[in-house]
Amino acid sequence: MPQPGDPSRAESSSPIHFVEFVALIAVLMALGALGIDTMLPALPDIGQDLNVVARDLPLVIVMFSGGFGAAQLIHGPLADRYGRRPVLVGSMVLYILMNLVCAMAKSFDLLLISRVCAGVAIAATRVVTIALIRDCYSGRAMARVSSLAVMTFMIFPIIAPSIGQFILLMGSWRLIFNMIAIVSVVVVLWFVARMPETLPPERRVPLEAKLLLSNWKRTLQDRLSVGYAAAVIGLQGALFGYITSIQPIVEKVFHQPKRLGLIFAACAVTMACGNLLNSRIVMWLGMRRISHGAMVVLILAASASLVISHLGLENLWTFVALQAVTMACFGLAASNCSAMAMMNMGEIAGTASSLQGFVVTTGGAAIGGLIGMAFDGTTTPLHLGFLAAGVVALVLAAIVERGRLFRPA
Repeated sequence: MPQPGDPSRAESSSPIHFVEFVALIAVLMALGALGIDTMLPALPDIGQDLNVVARDLPLVIVMFSGGFGAAQLIHGPLADRYGRRPVLVGSMVLYILMNLVCAMAKSFDLLLISRVCAGVAIAATRVVTIALIRDCYSGRAMARVSSLAVMTFMIFPIIAPSIGQFILLMGSWRLIFNMIAIVSVVVVLWFVARMPETLPPERRVPLEAKLLLSNWKRTLQDRLSVGYAAAVIGLQGALFGYITSIQPIVEKVFHQPKRLGLIFAACAVTMACGNLLNSRIVMWLGMRRISHGAMVVLILAASASLVISHLGLENLWTFVALQAVTMACFGLAASNCSAMAMMNMGEIAGTASSLQGFVVTTGGAAIGGLIGMAFDGTTTPLHLGFLAAGVVALVLAAIVERGRLFRPA
């Protein structure tokens, strides 16, 4: 019989084949990114068609992201009460309908309302996928599955803007929303056909305010849950800071705006490689050794970037090389910290993942926004953001582990 820590355990715990399980989780995760990144090339056309001034167009992204962040608090308790399948399927149906409404919208107000509702609906994929992984796996196996899913998921943000641009060549921006609806139909049919319910009736949690508050309290009192979720907030903030800063850095610091797509893709690929590496070595080395080591390397890479920038030796290629290292470290650290934050939350996986997801998403976005607004015509704010994120994450890990970092367990 497979024992904890045995790689074979990852193969036998899933109700469907391991590869299909990872692929399905990754595609579900990617639907949210698809709803954001495919929109980027379409914003000018949306503004022209609906008579919207340029400064209001980012609301197409912001309103979706706001609904996505806040609704996670709702989906978790529902998934613990009614099971994973009905919550995910119902939310996906709403997501499909809202994208069809977006495709038919004749006013910007209706488009924004539909985008909020779409964000609220698709937030279920973030919560339920984490709960599904926790239902089927634990410990190192959970980190392995998470890493593989995130690695596959990272492909979508890289290609999504190109997909949006290709669709625009064939017709209106409205086709993008129709495409998202069609893809969502295919994914939900796949989920319904292949993924059974993973939460048995005896483990379901009544939907009561007192019990919900008690479970939130339990999530916030668990040392691993709070400490490692807080570490992920800092790391996520650095990632959001990168996303908000990379365009002005490439254009105004290095004066090579045409290379933005290549640079973004290169760093995303290294993050995916970090997650692939983690999936291969986590069963052997353990989550703590990998995540703590990645934090140290991230700190060193960010420090080196600061020194090189201060000495005036930074160019586009040194920037990309060191940024690629930090992204790989982010992939190694964040996936393992997220898994460790859920280690003791098996009985309330939906509620815990929703609360953690809410604070990580909103907290990371707020920190990333501050890093982006701090742009001063140099790369210094971004490097300082990654350095601070690495230091804070490592300090939090040391507190959680009571100073015993790099433990194999």
